[in-house]
Amino acid sequence: MNSSIAGILSIISACIIWGFAPVYYKLLITVHPIELLSHRTIWSFIFFFGVLGFYGRVQELWAAILDLKDQLPIILLASVLIAINWFFFIYAIQTNQTTEASLGYFMMPLVTVIWGLIIFKEKLSLFQWMSVLLAAIAVCILTFGLGVPPWIALILSFSFSIYAVLKKKLEVSPIVSVTGEVLVLVPIGLLLLSYFHMAGQGSFGGDWEVTYLLVLSGPLTAAPLILFSYGTRKVNLSTAGILQYLNPSLQFFCAAYIFMEPLSRWHMLAFPLIWVALIIYSWVGIRKSRAN
Repeated sequence: MNSSIAGILSIISACIIWGFAPVYYKLLITVHPIELLSHRTIWSFIFFFGVLGFYGRVQELWAAILDLKDQLPIILLASVLIAINWFFFIYAIQTNQTTEASLGYFMMPLVTVIWGLIIFKEKLSLFQWMSVLLAAIAVCILTFGLGVPPWIALILSFSFSIYAVLKKKLEVSPIVSVTGEVLVLVPIGLLLLSYFHMAGQGSFGGDWEVTYLLVLSGPLTAAPLILFSYGTRKVNLSTAGILQYLNPSLQFFCAAYIFMEPLSRWHMLAFPLIWVALIIYSWVGIRKSRAN
């Protein structure tokens, strides 16, 4: 198997895990979102730290954390953003809003284009502007039709797109940086879990199935990130970008066909606009990749 095929298979595997993650979180619907987020943070850190230790890269983590001027401030801000993103994703699944969560991840690449315009002063082509405009129209349709903006989708797309921008400024590998991010959150997670258990509401240890699923949140978070990081090093960015759409597509599948969430006519109008915008966006990305 050549490296390109291995990379594509790694990205697809990561996106399949991410895409069906709503099924996992649905199994933990009895666990409070904050408690579940705390467990996800702690077990993710244990898993990531174990991986770094296995490959002898723990020193890279300490070097990044101790870089008080350049790396640590970015890691701190990234940890806040990833905590916000994880929480609202969990909340969306547990409140039967998986459709809106998938919309957020569909929108994320288009929001990232806007940050490229604002932060990096990138110039947008006519077709890129068209993609952003279609996404904006889709949000306006949902806002008008549902009476409120799709807040969860907007929070997920904006938090993760800003997170992605921050990651470009880090000089360490994705695995090292995300280990640092969850490390920052571990003390807060431990405090929150202490509160839940002292209040007699802790889920860990009460039921073996729930306990097992909570521990599983670590590898479930870490494995796809490791696979995706490996895959993106083996394929070009346009291929990786297109394959990423498998994730929200599978989340949408979970919402519509597994959870049987109702789709309003406003969703049926908005989603096709987002999909057309993504097709245009992907086409522009492929053209740029070929030109380069």
